[in-house]
Amino acid sequence: MSELIIRGGHPISGTHRTPGNKNAALPMLAACVLTDEPVTLRNLPLIRDVQTMLDILADLGASVDLHGHTATVCCKGLRKHVLSDALCRQARSSILFAGPMVARHGRVKVSHPGGDVIGRRRIDTHIDGLSQLGVDIETLDQYVFKRSDSFHGTAILLDEASVTATENILMAAVLAPGESVIYNAACEPHVQDLCRLLTRMGAHIEGIGTNRLSVNGVDTLHGATHRLASDYVEAASFVAAAVLTGGGLRIENIDPSDFLVIGKHFGRLGITLNMAEDSLYVPPQQRLEIRDDIGAAIPKLEDGTWPNFPSDLMSVSIVLATQAKGTMLFFEKMFESRMYFVDRLIEMGARIVQCDPHRVVISGPSRLQGTSMSSPDIRAGVSLLLAALCASGESHIGNAHIIDRGYENVDRELRRLGADIRRVGSK
Repeated sequence: MSELIIRGGHPISGTHRTPGNKNAALPMLAACVLTDEPVTLRNLPLIRDVQTMLDILADLGASVDLHGHTATVCCKGLRKHVLSDALCRQARSSILFAGPMVARHGRVKVSHPGGDVIGRRRIDTHIDGLSQLGVDIETLDQYVFKRSDSFHGTAILLDEASVTATENILMAAVLAPGESVIYNAACEPHVQDLCRLLTRMGAHIEGIGTNRLSVNGVDTLHGATHRLASDYVEAASFVAAAVLTGGGLRIENIDPSDFLVIGKHFGRLGITLNMAEDSLYVPPQQRLEIRDDIGAAIPKLEDGTWPNFPSDLMSVSIVLATQAKGTMLFFEKMFESRMYFVDRLIEMGARIVQCDPHRVVISGPSRLQGTSMSSPDIRAGVSLLLAALCASGESHIGNAHIIDRGYENVDRELRRLGADIRRVGSK
């Protein structure tokens, strides 16, 4: 286990290049089992969750060749259908093997997936959708998925627009005979990027980027080479690092369309972003001030499925609000434990009222003081790191390996950009 030690007050400045999207990389690696031919993924983020998915593939018998940010995976002749219990418990994304494995190889056994503890994360939508396609499922100590003789495309209405459920059902549907229509599908940028990879592999998918995906199943898929789109959550986290420390930062390798939503809501906190074709610039020394709603009402920031504000950026936005003049209500609709990390911010000096597990009210600006804390999940962990960057004194953040699951060499990159940060212990 490792710990990050940060001395705050140093501007984050320079140029940062955004890596590939974590939430696109994980389902794409699972999609490799849909074909016997090699699949090459470029711009792959080098994070712990990606390594766990590669380890699962290798354990199943796949050939895995990783060079820098490029991985080539060949799943010809997989020798197993049981996923390692230890590996499944390291990453929630292990459940993404259910759809492609059962579609291509007829069966798979998956242990209860691990991942962040940010609330109740049900997989009922996965099970319901796959069963409608004709997959028999046992849910005792492990999840056992078996393709039945009735495996066939159908109309599926998701009871929630779950990203991973959409991806799982989609990856099964591309090999299911006939037409499948997925209603209330998630349409996040990383879901769209998965659709683009599957299309390169020979899948027939219509409605990409909408809440209605139409899939005409094919007999086989072939290999492909695909470059992952950039990670807008990672990019927005570095925007916050610059804003909180008064630095001027250029962020390269972004898709400006991803920031239509993010930029709008960051603007409500007084943040200015200068957008270019594939980059953005964060001007230095910004004075944050929360913009009241009409009638001087306290503004509210709430998350939701795309194109609403991403849940993964709620924790980051809460830290930003502690340094902004004014008051704002944050309403986390998707995960009831996402807000629990605010206790640490209160210990640092933030003025926060926690109304219930889903809502907090923040009044700023507050002068934060460094302290010792521990990372409870990926997004809360990086948010505590952001708070430490703008706090007075020294902060210690334990369980840094949890942050490593979603951010590539975050301490090294922040140090390169001017932070006083070091790691003790092994990753």
